[in-house]
Amino acid sequence: MQQRTTRLPYRTLLFSTLAVLLLAACADDSTGPAAPTPMRALTAKEASINRANGSFAFDVFDRVAKTEGSGNVFLSPLSISMALGMTMNGAAGETRDGMRETLHLDAMSAYEINNAWKGLRTLLLSADPAVALTIANSIWSRDGFAVEQAFIDSNRHYFDAEVRSLDFDDPGAADVINAWVRERTRDRIQGIVDAPIPALTMMYLINAVYFKGQWKTQFDPAKTQDAPFAAAAGPQQTVPTMRREGVMRYLDNGELQMVDLPYGWDRFSMAVLLPDEGRDIAALRASLAEPGTWTALQGSLIEREILLLLPRFRLEYEAQLDNVLAAMGMDEAFDPNVADFSGINAARELYISSVKHKTFVEVNEEGTEAAAVTSVEIGTVSMPPTMQVNRPFLFVIHERNTGAVLFVGQVNGIDG
Repeated sequence: MQQRTTRLPYRTLLFSTLAVLLLAACADDSTGPAAPTPMRALTAKEASINRANGSFAFDVFDRVAKTEGSGNVFLSPLSISMALGMTMNGAAGETRDGMRETLHLDAMSAYEINNAWKGLRTLLLSADPAVALTIANSIWSRDGFAVEQAFIDSNRHYFDAEVRSLDFDDPGAADVINAWVRERTRDRIQGIVDAPIPALTMMYLINAVYFKGQWKTQFDPAKTQDAPFAAAAGPQQTVPTMRREGVMRYLDNGELQMVDLPYGWDRFSMAVLLPDEGRDIAALRASLAEPGTWTALQGSLIEREILLLLPRFRLEYEAQLDNVLAAMGMDEAFDPNVADFSGINAARELYISSVKHKTFVEVNEEGTEAAAVTSVEIGTVSMPPTMQVNRPFLFVIHERNTGAVLFVGQVNGIDG
């Protein structure tokens, strides 16, 4: 018996097709950020620079924190490293060696360092589409100051640096640079360069990092309550404290508790380390600067059910890093008598006159927003002589080959 085929009316078929497409779109949840693509493995050199940056991170953090005593500290070692990495492209001889030692990059060549930074930056920027991350670099030089083309080319290629010359004597010059800072940090850091720009400043190398991520599992604002917080100095405080229960990456080794809280698609996270009562936070901080400690702690985390009570907080921090970096091994870079930045300008009269760092962070129920800017200020040992004819003077019109004087005069005043 021949089977009959039932044909659906065109309108019914159209509506059915639309319904299927609508259900597929809902299931796809296309309104949210796309899932990240699998990340390629780090190259050997990228892994090396990542380890070096980790060592530098906890080293510089420990040294800065020692100078602050019981005060808050918040740094972006990535920002500091990248700003110094750009600067290092203009360093030579022992100046460069000292910078490499400070950044824990002794074993890598200039090409390897630059190429690894380029690859690592690209990986970070594409790691998680659910997280907002900006890593921006810029170089600002004084109008008329000769900069070696190789220095410019390296930083453009490897660090994607914007390179601009500017009239540093213009009262608005600092505002132009600070506008760049504000834009790259979404107004979280208002500026890094003070006005007026010093007469001996020839260049600024600036890195800006901006991060904003929502927790993979957010805190319920309704559960946030005031709770006591024992500050390192002063009376006990009462602070808004967030509360969350659930499975988290956690460690309790008898000396500290540690929890690792993921953002977005779990590519970025924030680790909170709490020393056990009676244990010195300075000792914990120093231990992180020891090779292998941070990696071992991360490897010891296990997923388990915990109750987490975490203060909601916001910090703004500023540090002058000259003394800290000099003590870490790059003292020659700050010495105007011996610094060698001939890769920036062949005259070799340049040195690092200042390294300034500013940061911002806010942690709340939704997630974390953080920004950092590092400025490396390059000064010159001496300015070209300035002659401003603003008082009585003599003048001579002469022929140079024969020495013949044609005219000689004196000007005591200028007629209108």
